[in-house]
Amino acid sequence: MGNFKMTTVEEMEAATNRLLETGAKVGADAWQFRVKNQTPHCKFGEQGVCCRICSMGPCRITPKAPRGICGCDVHGIVGRNYLKFTAGGAATHSDHGREICNTLGHAAPDGAYQVKDPAKLIRIAKEWGVETEGRDIYDLAHEMSELALSEYGKNHGVSRWLKRAPQHTQDLWHNAGIEPRAIDREVSCALHMSHMGCSSKPEALIRQSLRNGLSDGWGGSMCGTEFSDVLFGTPKPIDTEANLGVMVAENVNIVVHGHDPSLSEMICEVADDPEMIAYAKEMGAKGITISGVCCTSNEVAMRRGIPMAGNFLQQENVVLTGACEAIVVDVQCIFPALGPLSKCFHTKFITTSPIAQMPDSEYIEFSAGSALEKAKQIVKMAIENFKNRKPDLVYIPDMKQKATVGYSVEAIVKTLDGVTNSQVDKTGTTKPLIDCITSGVIRGAVAMVGCNNPKIRPDYAHIELMKKLIANDIIVVASGCSAQAAAKAGLMDKAAKDLCGAGLKRVCELADIPPVLHMGSCVDISRMMILVAELAKDSGLNISQLPVVGCAPEWMSEKAVSIGNYVVATGIDTFLGVDPYVSGSSEISDLLTNGVKEWVEASYTVEKDIEKLVDKMIERIEEKRTALGI
Repeated sequence: MGNFKMTTVEEMEAATNRLLETGAKVGADAWQFRVKNQTPHCKFGEQGVCCRICSMGPCRITPKAPRGICGCDVHGIVGRNYLKFTAGGAATHSDHGREICNTLGHAAPDGAYQVKDPAKLIRIAKEWGVETEGRDIYDLAHEMSELALSEYGKNHGVSRWLKRAPQHTQDLWHNAGIEPRAIDREVSCALHMSHMGCSSKPEALIRQSLRNGLSDGWGGSMCGTEFSDVLFGTPKPIDTEANLGVMVAENVNIVVHGHDPSLSEMICEVADDPEMIAYAKEMGAKGITISGVCCTSNEVAMRRGIPMAGNFLQQENVVLTGACEAIVVDVQCIFPALGPLSKCFHTKFITTSPIAQMPDSEYIEFSAGSALEKAKQIVKMAIENFKNRKPDLVYIPDMKQKATVGYSVEAIVKTLDGVTNSQVDKTGTTKPLIDCITSGVIRGAVAMVGCNNPKIRPDYAHIELMKKLIANDIIVVASGCSAQAAAKAGLMDKAAKDLCGAGLKRVCELADIPPVLHMGSCVDISRMMILVAELAKDSGLNISQLPVVGCAPEWMSEKAVSIGNYVVATGIDTFLGVDPYVSGSSEISDLLTNGVKEWVEASYTVEKDIEKLVDKMIERIEEKRTALGI
């Protein structure tokens, strides 16, 4: 065992408590206090048995009132609520993808946005049947932008991306009637089906939930991931740091938060400008530090090495340090509480999207056409705010960990080739990983995704599950807030190989990788779908046969439900640590945990006991290995 030392959840909690003491001095609120005010939660809501989709109610199902006023029973009500949850998540992720497709249309050789990965653009164009020979790369980018945008509202056909899946998976989708059509159509169809007086049959509602989820993972999210790579570069392994200690007391601290890299990339670009750095020094700082929260953080970390200050439930903590000049947000997972909290300090809370406008913020609307101008305005505002900092309120916890991030599918394939003994053996496929799995050196893989949720001790589930998995020679690929939990703890440090079983440790040494691989933001779970599709093709197996499972132990948002649906529908058994508000219906619960397996060869498992959850994942992986005779 080496000298590697993790940052424990207890240490993170102690740092948070110290920050809350600072907040108490200025009368600041925090989610820890709001949770207490909202507890206990509404049991009708938690079980999914309340309905307010028309004004005859609201109705809630009880033993004395087994049907709503319209006559809908508990199974129809729970199913409609679940479908609406899915539609909200699919719409959100897909709209993110739409913005990236739109930004691609603004790319120009001398513009704010440029094509950073022309080879990937050409590869996608050929995949879609677009002529590429002799084309100007920006003409091609603009054509692909229009084609990608048409995926959202086309009148006929199915998603172009579905062809990336193995034929067996495509056939399953077709036979189950869940092939996603136009991206927006599936959201609209979901909302129509769950309107008063439409579908109340559980099977129909769950089929559309899977279909709508697929329109996200194999539609909108894939657009967001693939064209972000074209614009900003396909991620490859890069070293960075994680946890609140990445903020620098002597510097202007700008924190980017949200999900759309169109904004954060431009903020990083401007903050690197020597003129801006000189201006910061003129204002009394030593320089400028950009750090991130949530998925925007993942985006800039894996492409630029920008440090990750924290994940979802740490967004208030960056302000509580008293050293944050500006927290700049775009869309999704942003606490409205940041407005009043920032007013307790000197921090500028800057909102930039018409989709996410909030009280007590300074609104600077950001668009692809005015990106550079608005980014300069924001960075300059943060610099000028440095002089307003109150030194007696500044406390930055002295904790940070090294992390290697940026394992796109392309990077994983290239890294796996490094495991083989000679150039002749290098195939440019996933076969080295398959060989590791079939030989037993690696038992399998877990895709760990999702948010933080106060219902579960924040970060604890992610970190403890990962520790046990890697100790059992199961490699973890992670995205979103789960990835940041791993990075903050140190599990994305290559030295964390010392926590692995002998087989995985050897692979980490040979490939020079950490045992938990950072695959990006929550839209980048589409990368995981591409990876398992390639594993299936290279191995000759069906996706559902691979010793791979998904897990979201701390999920909390509508997006997570959409993600879960497309991961399951892709053929990957998925394990949840928080109930998806369906426990009130035995029929919906049985469909999700059992019935959908007949359609897509995978299903959900819900287990709130974290120790039991990890054991069930390992058990499922071993069942798959046994079925394959390995």
